[in-house]
Amino acid sequence: MPLNIKNPIIPGWYADPEARTYEGKHWIYATRSFTEYTMQMNLDAFSSDNLTDWEKHEGIIEMADFPWIWRAVWAPTHIEHGGKYYLVFASNDIQSDEEIGGLEIAVADRPEGPYRGYLGKPLVDKFIHKAQPIDAHLFKDEDGTVYLYYGGWGHCNVGRMNDEMTGFVPLTDDGNEILRSITPEGYVEGPCMIKKDGLYYLMWSMGGWTNGTYRVAYGVSDNPLGPFENQGTILERQEPIADGPGHHGYLHLQEEDEWLIVYHRRIIGDTEPGHRQLCIDRMVIGNGKIERVTMT
Repeated sequence: MPLNIKNPIIPGWYADPEARTYEGKHWIYATRSFTEYTMQMNLDAFSSDNLTDWEKHEGIIEMADFPWIWRAVWAPTHIEHGGKYYLVFASNDIQSDEEIGGLEIAVADRPEGPYRGYLGKPLVDKFIHKAQPIDAHLFKDEDGTVYLYYGGWGHCNVGRMNDEMTGFVPLTDDGNEILRSITPEGYVEGPCMIKKDGLYYLMWSMGGWTNGTYRVAYGVSDNPLGPFENQGTILERQEPIADGPGHHGYLHLQEEDEWLIVYHRRIIGDTEPGHRQLCIDRMVIGNGKIERVTMT
């Protein structure tokens, strides 16, 4: 492992990490992992210069800007674009188009926030192609185009963000297709995208998040819109280390050309659904393959 990483990396129960590096500092944005969704009313971030010592940034969203949110603030994703920092997260665990919530977007001047409401309404508030609007992942391609991958309930969608980050640019010339279904075989939730050497590696979580079936698989394409064929599992239960690893982000240490997977996992035998911990391990990626990750 690069540097001195000891898992779990921070104390406490957290899940669904998104990881970024800005100006040499590493950031992780995470769900507060309570089993009771009404206790999940903000997000925390963590920053580190060395991947060992983490500073906590508590309650990074100005929740007064989102008066319709009453539970289930989940699964952040993050991107710098045009000198601003954008945070997309899920709210309210909506079960139908009649409920308010879905994917929210907030903006800040600094990685740590505070994140203020950006639209005055959700970014995505409907079930499109049967995808529950949760578990977003922002990916910026080398040409600066920002894509949003998201979806629960076994369905994954992708859209291309406009330059103002207020909505989506049509994917087709006729303007009719805004969000495209790209659901790979076995997909459940938690998409994550890496581009390396011209190939797009889409990863996702399979199984059930409350137990040891949770795991990560991947597919590869030469196009950010896919298709992505399931090429196998890269992260799963590993005795005696941990159960149910998944819903991850990544860090790329460019000087060392090291890739790190940032994920949550469970203690083997702990049946409390909210008990999830943040961890980091090495990930080997290239030549159209991602090698199986060994948890530490």
